[in-house]
Amino acid sequence: MKNSNEQSRLNRRQFAISAVAGAGALLTACRLPRSQPAAKLSSKLKLLSYNVWYGFTKKPERKANYLKFMQAQAPDVVSLQELNHYTPEKLADDAKAWGHPHSVLLKEKGFPTGITSSQPITAVKRTIEGYHHGLLRCQTHGIHVYAIHLHPGNWEIRIREIDLLLKDIATLPRDAKVALAGDFNTFSLHDKPVYDRSEDMIPFFKRLDVRTKGKNLRNRQLDYRHLKRLEDAGFVDLINTKRKAFVGTFPTPLREGEDMGPDRRLDYVFATPNLAATCQAAACIVNDTTGLLSDHQPVTATFELTAK
Repeated sequence: MKNSNEQSRLNRRQFAISAVAGAGALLTACRLPRSQPAAKLSSKLKLLSYNVWYGFTKKPERKANYLKFMQAQAPDVVSLQELNHYTPEKLADDAKAWGHPHSVLLKEKGFPTGITSSQPITAVKRTIEGYHHGLLRCQTHGIHVYAIHLHPGNWEIRIREIDLLLKDIATLPRDAKVALAGDFNTFSLHDKPVYDRSEDMIPFFKRLDVRTKGKNLRNRQLDYRHLKRLEDAGFVDLINTKRKAFVGTFPTPLREGEDMGPDRRLDYVFATPNLAATCQAAACIVNDTTGLLSDHQPVTATFELTAK
């Protein structure tokens, strides 16, 4: 009887302990915060633009070092200009050298542009009419990328090309993230103080316009309106926002000895404000290596993108 009573008390005690523990667990569960949405993932996106000078048909020995340079840069998206004598297959072979399985070529004649990417390329649009070299647009890594190559020697044609470019951009969604990368062949007001100090800038373009029957000078002065129209439309000159001093992209030592004129910035990366806000770095890459790879220096911009 004694053992039975002790066992009964023990059972009641264990039940009470279990009940208290269960209630505590229930209260704890009630106090737990609701599950929070997973943090948005961020990833870096490196965009590089390069005018490679006549598709390596001139001084072709530089091609091997160019491929090594591009591989070392490890870009995620590349905009290329002057892919003369290129085919889609040839561009695809080059792109593999820097790890890009995706590429598009604007055309196969004249001075083509091209875009390569580490991610799939969609929404490809090729426009030839109205542009001296044509316009290539696509979507990759969640942004719209334009490979730019404006007319090399006529400010009037460049104005028309900028107007056409802005009309094309206006067809994209209002919240689209857009990058314009390439050889704009024109001048930025941000660089005007440097050009104003140059004794040979205007004389050079006078010589050039005579030699090529071109129209680089408007009223005997440099024309800054092309890029101003882009900035008036909201586009941000990324290199200007990140640099500490002026660095030109043309000419390079590759064509030393030719009358190429003073150092100037012709290659740019522009972005819509929503993309520019994510820009971590932007620069002209100028060193002994790039000086012999092309008559233009490459430009690059790196973004910190957040996945939706």
